[in-house]
Parts: sequence; C-alpha cells; structure tokens
Amino acid sequence: MLPPLTPQGQSIEKVMLAGIRVCVGWVFLWAAIHHFGNSAYVGGFLSHTRTFHPVYGPLAASPLLPFISFMVEYGHLLIGLSLVSGLFVRASAPFGILLLILYWTAHMSFPFIGDPNNLLIDFHITYAFALGLCMVRHAGHAYGLDGLVARWRMTGEHPTLRWLTA
Repeated sequence: MLPPLTPQGQSIEKVMLAGIRVCVGWVFLWAAIHHFGNSAYVGGFLSHTRTFHPVYGPLAASPLLPFISFMVEYGHLLIGLSLVSGLFVRASAPFGILLLILYWTAHMSFPFIGDPNNLLIDFHITYAFALGLCMVRHAGHAYGLDGLVARWRMTGEHPTLRWLTA
C-alpha cells in the first residue's frame, strides 16, 4: 500500500487527475464532433479492420450500421462531455474503456497495433488505463461536477445518484 500523500501531494494529484480526465474527455469529444452525422465513417472504419475482420467487417454492410453509427457518435459525445465536465465519471469511464478496447482490437494486425512501431500496446490501452485511474481515484471530484453533485441532499437520499458521483 502506498503511503498517504502530503497536502501538497494531494493538490498535485488533483490537478493531474483533472488534467488526465479533461484530456481523455477531449479525445472523445473531438471524435464526436469530427465524425458527427457521418455514418460512412463508421462503416469505413469497420470495413478496414484487420485481425478481427470476421467480427467487425460484416457490421459495415449490416442493416444495423445506422444504429451502430448512432451509438458510436452519441457514445463519444456523452463520454466526452462527462469526462470534460467531471460529471458521472464513474458511469462513463467503463463505457470509454470498452470503446477503447474495441478500437484497439479493430486496429490490430497481430501482434502490431496500427503500424510496426506499436507491439501489442498503443494509445488505446494507455487511455483505457488512464480512464481506469480516473474511475478508481474519483477524478470527477477533482475540479469536476461530481464533487458538487455529491454534496447535494438529493444525492445522499438516492443510492443511484450516490453511486454515480461516488
């Protein structure tokens, strides 16, 4: 177990957690903004997968593609807004981790990820671990709205809200 942080260390940790949360949130938010309303982007992405092409490829020509595109676009948007604002980080981080792991498998040309410079590990895994850290360390309380909402009386009375902002 790690020793407790000094007050100065706690302040630095808070700033670092907020920075990680906002940076990863911006990545999701930018993905939502950049590809919003373009279902061809999702179809193109799915049709160019490599190692797991038998899993992802058929989805590109599936009648489910509009639904998948909708879920990806709004998933990026909601995860990004949650992380940037620091609201419901505990709920959005697992969905972000799931998306990142799916993208990681989609970029594989086993054992390389994307290109020969990334052997098994790339930014998708790094971001997934960063989101896991944000979830475990309650990064929404570090200059985020989770800390504010957690103090509301209504939050204390409703277990679901308490869990979301914990």
